[in-house]
Amino acid sequence: MEGKKLMRLRIGDKEYPCRVTMGAMTRFKNASGKDVSKLDQSDISELVLFIYCCVKSACNADKEPFDMDFETFADSMEPESMNAFYAQAAVDEKKTGPAAVRKQA
Repeated sequence: MEGKKLMRLRIGDKEYPCRVTMGAMTRFKNASGKDVSKLDQSDISELVLFIYCCVKSACNADKEPFDMDFETFADSMEPESMNAFYAQAAVDEKKTGPAAVRKQA
């Protein structure tokens, strides 16, 4: 992951690691039934679900406890955290080329 900023998102009163991993993409597909490349940028539920999958996967990889269910996660997440995640994803896409998360025209 050279050149990529490791992100931590504030969810509720705690910060968690958050990054796109193969595990996150697999979790998203299992939860939503669709590939992350088909993520609908106009569907707030899908946007939050993908971030949830990224946090859950990063916590698992880093062996950091994370036992929040999706609804609690969504209730605890501020819009600024979502905006920060997708802003960083856009920066990473510019640096490395097309990413897993693409803006739909």
